[in-house]
Amino acid sequence: MVGILAPTGTPVDKTVHVSLEAIEAIHVGWESGAQLGNVPSAEYLLKQDFQPKQITAMLVGLKSRIQTFALQREINTYRQEPLSAIMPGVALHELWGMMSVAEQALMTVSVFVVIAGLLGMLSSLLTSLQERRREMAILRAMGARPRHVFSLLTLEASCLTAVGVIVGVGGLYLLLAIVSPIVHQSYGIQLNITALTFHEWMLLGFVQLAGIIIGFIPAIRAYQQSLSDGMTIRI
Repeated sequence: MVGILAPTGTPVDKTVHVSLEAIEAIHVGWESGAQLGNVPSAEYLLKQDFQPKQITAMLVGLKSRIQTFALQREINTYRQEPLSAIMPGVALHELWGMMSVAEQALMTVSVFVVIAGLLGMLSSLLTSLQERRREMAILRAMGARPRHVFSLLTLEASCLTAVGVIVGVGGLYLLLAIVSPIVHQSYGIQLNITALTFHEWMLLGFVQLAGIIIGFIPAIRAYQQSLSDGMTIRI
């Protein structure tokens, strides 16, 4: 072991970098994953010439990005040797394109989770509305207008949705803060904690708007209830 490189926060941190000669020496006495005989001694290996005769893959960096596609075409059309040039960025982009199906599935699940949460909040508001009919009637008797009652219930739904959004975002950042060091230590992957993007803020805005709209349903029911209906004692 010569040294340890500075961490990069990528899977490269979990790799061991060796020379081409070391790769050739590693395979001495092995063929297709099977050991052919006794493991050679260190003295024997030091006397051997492990200069590789062929290389299966290599990473090439260019000073000019404009020449990238020209070099790729030249390598792919090289007649002296069957070579293939692959750009890692393009390959990763295609990989993420394949993973977009899973991303869309997770987004669909998230939408259904939000809908289930909103329906649960609606059910709770309607249930509590039945228990607060007398309270609403007393507010009406004291001079509160129907639109005031409407505003109160809409504000309640809006506040509940906002609290849910804040707790959800806060829980996400707390989970990232706890899991990030563990993932980095175990797998060498750095989970960066960044601010919410504009797209994410827009999604949270849609959730908040949906919560306000859901609050209209109990608010309209409370608006339509008559004053005498709430003041009547029910047995």
